[in-house]
Amino acid sequence: MRNSVSDHSFYVESDEEDDHQEKHLDKSEENGDGNESDSSNYSNDDDDNHNDRLESKPSSYNSAWPQSYRQSMDIYSSVPSPSLTFLGTPSLSHLGSSFLASSLTRRHTPEVLPSLHKPLISQAEEDQPPQRRSSHTLLPPLPSRRSAIKKFPDEKSVAHELPVSRQSSYGQGVLNGINVLCGVGILSTPYAVKEGGWAGLSILFIFGMLSYYTGILLRYCLDSQPGLETYPDIGQAAFGTVGRIIISIILYVELYSCCVEYIILEGDNLSVLFPNAHLNLGGYQLDARHLFALVTALAVLPTVWLRDLTILSYISAGGVIASVMIVICLYWLGLVDHVGTQSKETVLNLSSLPVAIGLYGYCYSGHAVFPNIYTSLEKRSQFPAVLFSSFAIVTVLYAGAAVMGYMMFGDSAESQFTLNLPTDLVASKIAFWTTIVNPFTKYALTMAPVAMSLEELIPSNHTKSHMYSILIRTALVMSTLFVGLTIPFFGFVMALIGSFFTMLVTLILPCACFLRILKGKTSPIQVVTCILIIIIGSISAVIGSYSALSKIIHSL
Repeated sequence: MRNSVSDHSFYVESDEEDDHQEKHLDKSEENGDGNESDSSNYSNDDDDNHNDRLESKPSSYNSAWPQSYRQSMDIYSSVPSPSLTFLGTPSLSHLGSSFLASSLTRRHTPEVLPSLHKPLISQAEEDQPPQRRSSHTLLPPLPSRRSAIKKFPDEKSVAHELPVSRQSSYGQGVLNGINVLCGVGILSTPYAVKEGGWAGLSILFIFGMLSYYTGILLRYCLDSQPGLETYPDIGQAAFGTVGRIIISIILYVELYSCCVEYIILEGDNLSVLFPNAHLNLGGYQLDARHLFALVTALAVLPTVWLRDLTILSYISAGGVIASVMIVICLYWLGLVDHVGTQSKETVLNLSSLPVAIGLYGYCYSGHAVFPNIYTSLEKRSQFPAVLFSSFAIVTVLYAGAAVMGYMMFGDSAESQFTLNLPTDLVASKIAFWTTIVNPFTKYALTMAPVAMSLEELIPSNHTKSHMYSILIRTALVMSTLFVGLTIPFFGFVMALIGSFFTMLVTLILPCACFLRILKGKTSPIQVVTCILIIIIGSISAVIGSYSALSKIIHSL
């Protein structure tokens, strides 16, 4: 008995109407409406219908690993309606829409592990003609928009088997963009100013402008060919299957590294609040930091086992509020409570400037999710404005925290400014507990794409066993605990992630893919700009990674 419901129970297509629609589209294409985008019309803000036609064409970017990327990034970036299930069948009905993205919730993309039900590419799917395949390989094949579709209810159907739709408004897109961009990096911006000096703060604004531009390049790549929906799709279009796999691995390692940062963060902050906590295990003494890192791993483990992460994504939507609240608390402590030290300040610190480069780079590590935000917009012509608003707001938050934090603590600023705060003030307690609670919801959402990609590799004869998924996810959590305890340097690890992975994902790869996919359709200015960004990203990656690794090794 197959766990997946037959595709034919959901959609019945009318061949006569389908032929009529295809003839109509062919006629439109003859009149020039079906031409592919080029560099002269990418920025046409009135061409949303063109994007619809691109979506309606069959996709060839769905058979290679990772097939789960689109769904996993939807979980990570958007806020679907919550339902509670562990690694099994959904058991609770949807509870309502999110305050952050009420219409986006109708996309219904909770975490579904198709590898638990069927092989990556089943025989039935291989036998199907290409036009019946969807770019959402993990969902039942979505019927073409050129078809007349009649939906029949099926008592076995569940919410995640509904087709994905574009219903995100401008405001929802901006909030999702802010939620993706504004994370724990805000805690380290005063430390970044300490490492680079006041003059080094200009790097934050430079990276913000370059990251915005490369985000727009991803949109051009998505519009260049039918069927492109995710970052790995872009990599495959540019460099083939090898490019898709390499880009996917880079993206997943970056997400895994962020989970390591969450473990380090929890251990550091909780040990400041409870410095005398300890545990004696068989003669081995665990101090406060090791103990709370272990407790954090055990606490997030059940959330990682969750089959449907929509409850956590509903809660994590408050990440925007949490970031704003932390900055407000910092300003309150500095301006009202007059917290701070008389430590000296530095204008420019060349010796540790490479570390600052990595820390500032980490602040803009959201490009892995931008394609999902773009394809979810109801009006895709609004994407540049959505992206600009998101970057502007996030940059103001980062710069505000950096300036106030460094003015308060100067060269004594810690890798997380919460570690500099007194623990007896109300604003400090709010900042501490906001910082501590937020990663508990984001850990599982960040780890989910990594887990889903590994579960795709489970042999088809073991796909029905949930035990394999539980073992994979448990191993991932325990491995982040081990790495976090082995390399407990929050700032240096963040600098390494920002220098190497973020420079690749945010600056280098978007430009390389753009030049490769749109070869011959780009203007000389675009070519020169992309080459310049690649050079900047490469230099930053080399010197930043070397400096961060050197400091980690020296500290060990």
